[in-house]
Amino acid sequence: MAQAFQDLLVWQRAIEMTVVVYELTQIFPQSELYGLTSQLRRAAVSVASNIAEGRGRLTQGEFKQFLGLAQGSNYEVQTQLIVARQLKFGNTDSLGKAEGLSIEVAKMLSSLIASLSAKS
Repeated sequence: MAQAFQDLLVWQRAIEMTVVVYELTQIFPQSELYGLTSQLRRAAVSVASNIAEGRGRLTQGEFKQFLGLAQGSNYEVQTQLIVARQLKFGNTDSLGKAEGLSIEVAKMLSSLIASLSAKS
């Protein structure tokens, strides 16, 4: 496990998703600042943060555990984006971009977790 977390494509995509989520939520209603805006931003940041933290752990098992946490946070993002879409919050194009990145991150995380599982 010599690769730095910044070199992981899944981490890079998670960062990209987080930036899109922050841009998207800038135009959410002010009344949602401590509601959906805050929840969505925290969940998005958590995806990349868990990937990075797991990469810094000593074993592949620990790394895999943190990837599982990242996957859970990513599913939170997907759920909250669905809620935002149904409430007609944000720009439709930005919502679509965030959803697409979240789906891509989910697939990448699943593949990486499966790869680590196969090695153990």
